[in-house]
Amino acid sequence: MAAAAYRYYRASIFAAMFLGYTLYYFNRKTFSFVMPSLMQEIPLDKDDLGLITSSQSLAYALSKFISGVLSDQVSARCLFSLGLFTVGAINVVFSWSSSVAVFSALWFINGLGQGLGWPPCGRVLRKWFQPSQFGTWWSILSCSMNLAGSVGPVVATVLAQSYSWRSILWASGMSCVLLSCVCLLLIKNQPQDVGLPNLEVSVQKSKAGASSHSTLSELLLSPYLWLLSLSYLVVFGVKTVCTDWGQLFLIQDKGQSALLGSSYMSALEVGGLLGSLAAGYFSDKAVAQHGLRVYGNPRHFLVICLMGSMCVSMYLFRVTVTASSSQVWILSLGAIFGFSSYGPIALFGVIANESAPSNYCGTSHAIVALMANVGGFLSGLPFSTIAKHYSWDTAFWVAEVACVVTTVGFFLLRNIRTQMGHVPKKDD
Repeated sequence: MAAAAYRYYRASIFAAMFLGYTLYYFNRKTFSFVMPSLMQEIPLDKDDLGLITSSQSLAYALSKFISGVLSDQVSARCLFSLGLFTVGAINVVFSWSSSVAVFSALWFINGLGQGLGWPPCGRVLRKWFQPSQFGTWWSILSCSMNLAGSVGPVVATVLAQSYSWRSILWASGMSCVLLSCVCLLLIKNQPQDVGLPNLEVSVQKSKAGASSHSTLSELLLSPYLWLLSLSYLVVFGVKTVCTDWGQLFLIQDKGQSALLGSSYMSALEVGGLLGSLAAGYFSDKAVAQHGLRVYGNPRHFLVICLMGSMCVSMYLFRVTVTASSSQVWILSLGAIFGFSSYGPIALFGVIANESAPSNYCGTSHAIVALMANVGGFLSGLPFSTIAKHYSWDTAFWVAEVACVVTTVGFFLLRNIRTQMGHVPKKDD
């Protein structure tokens, strides 16, 4: 009976979080999705676009950090549902607006709501799934972003031919509001809330001796925490550059159509979906085979390979794509980049959780996530300013160089001490 109950609640909770986070991500990117049609009605230059996207990224970075720290103290179910409701309501109000100042203010609030989404998901996953399954289910849930990102541009482009961008934002926002009520009913914080034994009890007991001596200062002084943070900053920033500006780059600099631009975005997200799944599955296999060590992490080899593939695909995208390029070639480059970028993004969060002492897992993930969203912020106004004063090609070259330097650094430091916090002696 208990096994059947676990299956039922796991299925309903995971489905609610997956659908909920799909709408979270779709409504995070709606401005990017409708940008071409919106600019036909409201004249916006590159600085305006960068200001709007950066306002959201800044708020998202702050909110996700605070949410990560608070997720151990408040109800994950309520936090997730509140954020989803806020994001939906802001999209509805955004559809009624017309000025850059209002757009930026609303998208800042959207970012605050967005930050409430992922940390509760991580907490609920840890409560409802075994540690040996954590990486895989984390990656599967991450695919909700790829689903929204792949379907979103095409849906928005097709709907824009029959409906206004305002109608698209209003409909997507109302969907968020309605689903937030469903999530509030279906998501349960932990098995104990429905009369089932918690899964973490035995794991915490077995690890208590290894983690109870760790302090916050020991975590913050760990070089590995900052290696993960800086690497995540660049990888997430470069990924955001391609998802936010890749469509305009293809249209304005490469002479491609709006439909091809949105198709490229969809191909990128489909590749990202496969990359997230593959990264979680194969890195879990590596951990099962080699185990977690004090120096080096079995997931590192896969992360390095994927980051190297990011660099190559970005170079080919920037150099080889022209107005006469094959659509298959452009879409293939998008899929390869998506596969290569979303894999490390999924793994950085997993590594931050498993490498930190158990009493600071949430804080560890909050720190690396904050740095990632700093990268997202830098991909907004600062990046668009480079494109304005030079060109999209120069701006994408800057992102490419940053990715290469980070990949080389991560490779050279692959054998750094990966266990953050206090490492107990064998005779303790």
